[in-house]
Amino acid sequence: MTEVVLGVGGGIAAYKACELLRLFTESGYSVRVVPTASALKFVGAPTWAALSGKPVATEVWDDVHEVPHVRIGRHADLVVVAPATADLLAKAAHGIADDLLTNTLLTATCPIVYAPAMHTEMWENAATRANVATLRERGAVVIEPAVGRLTGADTGKGRLPDPEAIFELASRVRERGLDLDFAGRHVVVTAGGTREPLDPVRFIGNRSSGKQGYALAKSAAARGARVTLIAANVTLPDPAGVDIARVGTTEELRLATVKAAADADVVVMAAAPADFRPATTAAQKIKKTEGGTPEPIALATNPDIAAEIGANKRPGQVLVAFAAETNDALEHARAKLTRKRADLIVVNEVGVDRVFGADHNEVTILGADGSTATLGELRKEDVADRILDHVVTLL
Repeated sequence: MTEVVLGVGGGIAAYKACELLRLFTESGYSVRVVPTASALKFVGAPTWAALSGKPVATEVWDDVHEVPHVRIGRHADLVVVAPATADLLAKAAHGIADDLLTNTLLTATCPIVYAPAMHTEMWENAATRANVATLRERGAVVIEPAVGRLTGADTGKGRLPDPEAIFELASRVRERGLDLDFAGRHVVVTAGGTREPLDPVRFIGNRSSGKQGYALAKSAAARGARVTLIAANVTLPDPAGVDIARVGTTEELRLATVKAAADADVVVMAAAPADFRPATTAAQKIKKTEGGTPEPIALATNPDIAAEIGANKRPGQVLVAFAAETNDALEHARAKLTRKRADLIVVNEVGVDRVFGADHNEVTILGADGSTATLGELRKEDVADRILDHVVTLL
């Protein structure tokens, strides 16, 4: 049975760790909760013991004959710290071991996932950012906190992600073990479909759901990357551990992608930007004419974002383009691969009831080196991992 240590820091978000604990235990994991003394001021030891079915201790002096400060970390297959306070991150980064949890973090030889939660100013403080960078460089997964309501009336970045999202990411980390091949890397992923307004209520768009892009973002985060996800009109739940920028039009997608790509190691253009936009946008809803014949709609061509990124690639930066085609897919994709100066292009055939909104995908990955890899029908999560397997060989 997989042994999980759930470390709980002393923050108000400690109550959410109860739900995370339930998700682990109901999925068949054996969970040992190791709270800090401060965490017990928010959720008491009887609650943790009842939910986990295991005794709860905070000090190395409890059951000292069992040497818990060494044993717990050695036996763990996964350590998840949620919430990880600024104080806990600082202690972990500097090797301070003044209670059972920090001792466990020093002795653990398994993957460690930190889910920070704190006020925005604390998260953005230079000391915290340095501690996070140190932990990531050492192979720990420190997921990005969510944006939302904090303690009191404050709102901003620093909220603990939803327990379901933390559980999903932690489970993927557990599957990979210590093979965090994107640790220290910045990966930018675009997802969804852009919408070009025709008038205040109508738009030109496409059927893209964003599922493949979200799967790529989740996979990169689980492999240790710092992930920026640029989402165009996507209604999927926010994945844990990524920074999300929301956009609507192709130009908004372009601006956000160019900005994020400035320091990115990898840019994955999984979004489906509209190739065209109305040349003019009506200020009011367009009405039917008396005869019922609509006025012609003049179109303008949108910028090619992937081609712009490709033309400005830094040495060592990897660009992955996507090609969704309805016919002659490989021929069109090879032309796009060259034109966009991409390192890889992922091509699939799309249409009504094919790929869009589905949980599975069937793609071919073409490389600028002439390589071709055709994947059979797989879950989009598995497709994402296979794509990133190709990317990591180019880094």
